[in-house]
Amino acid sequence: MSSTGGSKQYSNFSTPGGSKRNSSVVNIEEEENSEQIHSEQLSDHQLPESQLPTGLKRHDSLDIEAAKIRGHHGHHDTKDWGVILRLAFQSIGVVYGDIGTSPLYVFSSTFTDGIKHEDDILGVLSLIFYTITIIPVLKYVVIVLRANDNGDGGTFALYSKLCRYAKVGLIPSEQPEDREVSNFQLELPGKRNTISTKVKKSLEHSNFAKFALLFAAMLGTSMVIGDGILTPSISVLSAVSGLKEATDAMTEGRIVIISVIILITLFMVQRFGTDRVGYGFAPIICVWFSLIAGIGVYNFIKFDPSVAKAINPKYIIDYFKRNGKDGWISLGGVVLAITGTEAMFADLGHFTVKSIQISMGCVVYPALITAYSGQASWLRKNSDKVAHTFYKSAPDALYWPVFVVAVMAAIIASQAMISGTFSIIKQSLSLGCFPRVQVLHTSAKYEGQVYIPEMNYLLMIGCVLVTVSFRTTENIGHAYGIAVIFAETLTSGFMVVIMLVIWKTNILLVILFVLVISSTEYIYLSAVLYKFGEGGYLPFSFAVVLMFIMCTWNYVYRAKYNYELDHKVSRDAVKDIVNDTNISRTGGLAIFYSELAHGIPPIFKHYIDNIPALHSVIVFVSIKSLPISRVAPEERFLFRRVKPNELYVFRCVVRYGYTDVRNEKESFEKILVENLKNFVEYEYGTEPQQGRIADEDVVKLDQAWRAGSVHLVGEHEIVSKAGSSIGKKFLIDYAYNFMQKNLKQSYTVFEIPHERMLKVGMTYEL
Repeated sequence: MSSTGGSKQYSNFSTPGGSKRNSSVVNIEEEENSEQIHSEQLSDHQLPESQLPTGLKRHDSLDIEAAKIRGHHGHHDTKDWGVILRLAFQSIGVVYGDIGTSPLYVFSSTFTDGIKHEDDILGVLSLIFYTITIIPVLKYVVIVLRANDNGDGGTFALYSKLCRYAKVGLIPSEQPEDREVSNFQLELPGKRNTISTKVKKSLEHSNFAKFALLFAAMLGTSMVIGDGILTPSISVLSAVSGLKEATDAMTEGRIVIISVIILITLFMVQRFGTDRVGYGFAPIICVWFSLIAGIGVYNFIKFDPSVAKAINPKYIIDYFKRNGKDGWISLGGVVLAITGTEAMFADLGHFTVKSIQISMGCVVYPALITAYSGQASWLRKNSDKVAHTFYKSAPDALYWPVFVVAVMAAIIASQAMISGTFSIIKQSLSLGCFPRVQVLHTSAKYEGQVYIPEMNYLLMIGCVLVTVSFRTTENIGHAYGIAVIFAETLTSGFMVVIMLVIWKTNILLVILFVLVISSTEYIYLSAVLYKFGEGGYLPFSFAVVLMFIMCTWNYVYRAKYNYELDHKVSRDAVKDIVNDTNISRTGGLAIFYSELAHGIPPIFKHYIDNIPALHSVIVFVSIKSLPISRVAPEERFLFRRVKPNELYVFRCVVRYGYTDVRNEKESFEKILVENLKNFVEYEYGTEPQQGRIADEDVVKLDQAWRAGSVHLVGEHEIVSKAGSSIGKKFLIDYAYNFMQKNLKQSYTVFEIPHERMLKVGMTYEL
């Protein structure tokens, strides 16, 4: 067995008693009926403990809490305006491509049967103005972005906030010490609220509510992923279809071929990361917004400035009075003005709240309102040309420049949903709601920027299939917007719960939110569902497939955890095994991996029953995901020592947030061992006699590590137990096992060397 080598690395502080203490150590004393935590959370930037006030030596010292390391959250809490403005610039290229290209087709999609009354133009313009103001600006920029989870957005960010505040999670892995993590606690209003308390209790005591919240989170994720397939397809097709205006030689088949080539190229550049893609796309989108805003001002002044009176909502009422059902159906075209809005929240992990607010308020919103006002002004004089509103309304001298930039901007539009899809999949993956896939962090500067190869290729295949199958934007157009507006309604539902339970918002304000924002979204949802049979089924088909995958994985994930919890090895059994004279002890370090946070997994006893030999030092490592975005490195490790100390058996819980990087620059093994040494030193306190014992234990650990380490990973065969229903057998024996065999294995997460890895096979009957 090969030796690990490696040298000692300490970041210690000398206490008055002379012992060493380290920042990454948490000691969990194990009692018969309770668990008590003792931790030290110091950093290299702290004062030496000798300079702290006398008596402030415990982990709950306010001075120590205040001196915790700063800046591990990356750019999310930055106050550097240079960084904020740079991210705001990047966000224009990444987030707003979809909503920014909507002026290409909103009016033509709304007036599919032509303009029947001159004031209908004012009615639709008023609808567009208030829709953009209410949903992207009021709902997302003002309200929803405030509900971010330590800088991250998306459906699962909202779900994780609820899991932290109320006990609505379905994995029984919560530990009291988890609430000691600095990011875990939410900033809550001090006021008491009877309604908040009642809603919280109802959620915590209802299994139906717990499953409903998780189901809604997964459904929202599925819809965003589905839109990540539809948006590139329709954006690229609509852009390339514009070539028909330039040459008669451009047939439908050639347009499809060119579209497929562009789609493949777009997905291939994703591996370079959002950072580079954002800087490359942002200038183009900035030029695009400048063009549509400039043309809008030109048309507004030249044709009919009186369209400004569309700010009066009276024109909306008159529009529906004149058109009735047809007016309601036309909302399916108006809603295209806000497609891609969810990307603002889903992509928040790539940027910051301030950067999104600045780019939306200073660039995107003014440009869109100006562009739509200019088009409406032009239509008042050219109502018969509504089918080609965008290009016909552009001045002749600018036709070709506008066309070229429009093609480029339409292609870029797909980037918003692609990057949003990567972000939201990473969140669901860490919370056990998505099959294990490889997550690559593409920026050394900004930790939220990720790339998922498997999903990138699946999205690419899906886009190509949709493009080849439907061939025109008309059929895809019926489905366009359904996925996004559906995801937006789910986000609104989560926001209502968060406002009631966490923010303790006045009930009248919550009702106002529902009446103004949620009701608007449901009206639009009803309109787009009207065309369900004409292509609207497409996003729901994607959602059904994705929901099946996510629900199957999460169901077996929870069942497997409960199985390990029910069959965990007791402390007495561990002592008997270690003290058994028939079991030989060899030199070296053995590390057992599992996801069980409470106790020792059954894989240990299965291993001993087959191989009656143990290493001199044994560490049981439990990998645990917390419902928070990130865990500071100094708070990552929890240790417990199995008594008596002479056994040299330790338990370790390694905690990660759903956006944390798990492939550290240093090997996981090295980080683990160094923290274990520091834990042993801290465990014995400051008395000289115990300090000598600690030194001996550290030497023992170091000798075991240098003698060689072995990583034992469970290779579980998951099968349904006898007597299971046909449905359960299908889910476990076929669907889950197929996904497990074809996706990333758990041991690759920590880059365990293959020459020192031992797979222990065991069958779990669920």
